[in-house]
Amino acid sequence: MAGRARRSVEVRREEILSTTVELLDKLGLGATRVADVAVAMDVSPALVFYHFGTKDELVAEAFAHAVERDLRRMDKAAAGDDPVDSLRRVLRLYGPTGRATGWRIWIDAWAVAQRDQGIRKELKRLDHRWQDILRSVVDDGVRTGVFTCPDPTASVARISALVDGLSVAAVVHRSVTREQLRAWVAAQLAVELGVDVATLD
Repeated sequence: MAGRARRSVEVRREEILSTTVELLDKLGLGATRVADVAVAMDVSPALVFYHFGTKDELVAEAFAHAVERDLRRMDKAAAGDDPVDSLRRVLRLYGPTGRATGWRIWIDAWAVAQRDQGIRKELKRLDHRWQDILRSVVDDGVRTGVFTCPDPTASVARISALVDGLSVAAVVHRSVTREQLRAWVAAQLAVELGVDVATLD
């Protein structure tokens, strides 16, 4: 009985996080309220507060939940014997170049993080995770001789910054198409990693 009760609590917590992620994507991190989550789930706000002590805690955890889900997919995509294929798969999943559902929330988090320490802390942790995944692929390619990269740390930082910046231009400003984003990222990757850009298509 105790096991079932604990499982029920875990499921309800997961449901709250999933619902909150949907609302964060729709309303934004700053505008989403505990009351919105409660209404969407047809539960009392007290139940949400039972699982998450404050609205800030709920939003920070839901943000992490959304991005961690995408990062787990990228971890799997990074695994493989061919570093070029792994790189293509990882980038296909990241940002507007792919299906990363946490991306719009990630952009929103950059703005909120300027004033919210909890979001800033989560954002930093998750950004390090993304760069670690990319770095692991680059390191595999260097070790096997597929990539030529004298400074993987600097290359990963530049690639990550390029993808992030172009993604904002594509999603927020709409001044860059996704096709342009993919082409420009591939061109920079070819320079950074010493590969033929055609292999990254």
